[in-house]
This record gives sequence, C-alpha cells and structure tokens, in this order.
Amino acid sequence: MMNRTMKLLLLSDIFVLTGFGLIQPILAIYINDGSVTGGTMLTAGMASALFMLTKSLVQLPFGHYVDRQDSKERWLVLGTLLMAAVPLIYLSASSIYQVYLAEVIYGLGSGLAYPTWLGLWSVNLDRGRESFQWSVYHTSTGVGAAATGAAGAAVASHMGFSATFLLAGLLCILGCLVLLVLERRSSRSADGFGGEARFRRNGMGTILSRFWKPGPNDPCVS
Repeated sequence: MMNRTMKLLLLSDIFVLTGFGLIQPILAIYINDGSVTGGTMLTAGMASALFMLTKSLVQLPFGHYVDRQDSKERWLVLGTLLMAAVPLIYLSASSIYQVYLAEVIYGLGSGLAYPTWLGLWSVNLDRGRESFQWSVYHTSTGVGAAATGAAGAAVASHMGFSATFLLAGLLCILGCLVLLVLERRSSRSADGFGGEARFRRNGMGTILSRFWKPGPNDPCVS
C-alpha cells in the first residue's frame, strides 16, 4: 500500500501532530489563567497569529529552495527538531514574550518541515493511488488529533499543564527519531553503487566525466 519512506513519514507526522494535538485545546487557557505574565485572551490570539505569520513567510521561499536540494531529509529533521523544542519552552515560560518566542520557533520549524515533508511524500506517491494514499494520511493524523484533543484536556486537568507539555515534547522527539531513521536510510541508498540516488548525490556529469571527455567536434558539445 505504501513504501517504507511513506510509512516513516506518516509515523513521524502522527507523533508530531499528536503531540501538538495535546497542546492546542489548552494553550489559550494556559496563557490566560495567570501562569504567564502578561497573558490574556488577546495575547493568546496574537501568539497564534505570530505562528501563522512566521510559517507563511518562511515556507514559500524555503519551498522554492528545498526543491533544488538532494538532502531533503536533513531539513525535515531540523524543522521537526525546532518544533519539538516548542512544548519544552512552554514548560518553562513565565512571560508572554517567551510564548511569543516559542510561536516564532514553531512557525520557523513548520516552515522548514512542511514543504519538505510534502515534497518527499509527493514523489513517493503511487501513480493511480494518490487520492487513496492522501486519504490514509489524513485519516490517520485526523484520528490521532481527535483522540489527543480530549486527552490533552484530561491530562492538564488531572496532572497539570507541565505534564501535558512534557508529554507533547516527548511525542515530538519520537517523531524526530523516526525521521533520523529515514535520513540514515536515504544516506545509505545514496552511497550504494548504481541507481538514481548515486547520480543525484554525485551529479551525472561528474560520473560521466570520468569515462568520457568530449572533443571539439563532438555533436553533443554546443
């Protein structure tokens, strides 16, 4: 149904989205209930807007950049790692400005991870099964987000905000570990003899130049 790359991408996103699914229902309450100095409903809304603005400004130019890169997986790992730091910043935040910083980092991480993830997923889609495979992704992550929306409120009610943020951070780190497996697997494939990965890594012109030197009258030379 899916190749191993897609399974790893899906598993990573389930962990990451599940982690943030724990936070989303309680974040505005956390900011507004006195735990954060300067926290109000207005500043909670501004924090959310700051995340969306940062992500929007980053992902468009970065999406153009990463399309030309061979090592896309490392950018995905970097972006996800930045996202994993966000719940841990919430955990120690005492000022609304620390929350703003967390939202900027969240937007930056999402801006790096989102277009890279989409690119890797898209090139691995099976022809003729694109709609079904996208449906598998959205169903899996949607069910996970639905379950954790209620779970996040329950954990916060019984164990406090700190436990919720810590659990969310651990889930995001698990998502990063899955991506490290993907990146390691991609590096091994690129180091193998033959195949498209070898050409992508070293450049087809570099490899061919070892065996063939064009002459001045060669019809392929312009």
